[in-house]
Amino acid sequence: LSGLTFAVKDLYDVAGVVTSYGNPDWARTHPPATGSAICVRQLLEAGADMKGKTKTVELAYGLTGENVWHGTPTNPNAPDRFPGGSSCGSAAAVAARLVDFAMGSDTGGSVRIPASYCGTYGIRPSWGAVSLTGACPLGPDYDTAGWFASRASILRRVGEVLLPPGGDAPLGPLLRVQDAWDNAEEATALALKPGLAAAADLLGGEIPIQLVPEGLDTLYEHFRCAMAEEAWTALGPWIESADPQFGPGVKERFLAARAMAPAKSQAGRAFRRVMQARLSPLLAGGAVMIYPTSPAPAPLTTATLAEQNAVRERTMGVTAISGFGGLPEVTLPVGRVDGAPVGLSLVAAPGRDRALLALAEELAQKLGLPV
Repeated sequence: LSGLTFAVKDLYDVAGVVTSYGNPDWARTHPPATGSAICVRQLLEAGADMKGKTKTVELAYGLTGENVWHGTPTNPNAPDRFPGGSSCGSAAAVAARLVDFAMGSDTGGSVRIPASYCGTYGIRPSWGAVSLTGACPLGPDYDTAGWFASRASILRRVGEVLLPPGGDAPLGPLLRVQDAWDNAEEATALALKPGLAAAADLLGGEIPIQLVPEGLDTLYEHFRCAMAEEAWTALGPWIESADPQFGPGVKERFLAARAMAPAKSQAGRAFRRVMQARLSPLLAGGAVMIYPTSPAPAPLTTATLAEQNAVRERTMGVTAISGFGGLPEVTLPVGRVDGAPVGLSLVAAPGRDRALLALAEELAQKLGLPV
């Protein structure tokens, strides 16, 4: 990675620096890191030049990218819209060409959504593929160390450093997840059709499937409940002892997590097993799913909290597919709606990250995107 610059989401430790996790009270109650996160060290050892840390939504618990304490990063490709979160600063830094790539994290969509909103490449790797030692937790059963890049080849090169070897066998066939396409706004689906057609051409056609007959709203609800229990288990003790101040939306999510009924989180975990049993044979032979990363462009910065929550629910009904399955997902900056970016996702079986990155690079070249 010599010659490439990068930035790091402020939930990864960097030696000698306080990890703020997007919240002043977290920074106040934690000392400077004694060492850097393993993935940060890997990137430095590979020759990349770290330029600094990037803003995050408080405790990584939000999808818009808003942070009332540190300021919400401007979306370089849609300044009147949110950048997406929780890896808001990393997406914005790459989109603004301040760095070549940036580390984020993805639990429920925190790399994929800001990548879609800001018009960059992004990857949520297979769960457990990249070390999170030295990173702050949110939902350990779903947390992944993802990254953004300005070019498809850079996204792949970072993967060559961070990902374990293997998983590079050719992929196919292409599965069009109709649930997710129907969930997208008409303008988004239209903007992404050239990407779908190009992917189908690369992989010898497409096969339409219905993945979640229970409905994406059901998938969202189960993911929300299962993840909330983990968030409170991971962060509740600190919240109870430090009594931190939170910005709008974040406080409400943690209060809901604390009050989560055990039966709801148990049902969420059970549905996760159902989804894994469904996805495993579907993808085991190398099949690739394709669908809109987000159903619409980023919400306007003037959107109310209720409007933001509605977008969150509709969006996470799709991002939960990879979340529950532990699947690698790459999003490409394929389309625009009303001048704002929208991304197209490719999703494969766990462990096929390298092949997915290679396919994304091939698709980007075919579409004339930055390679």
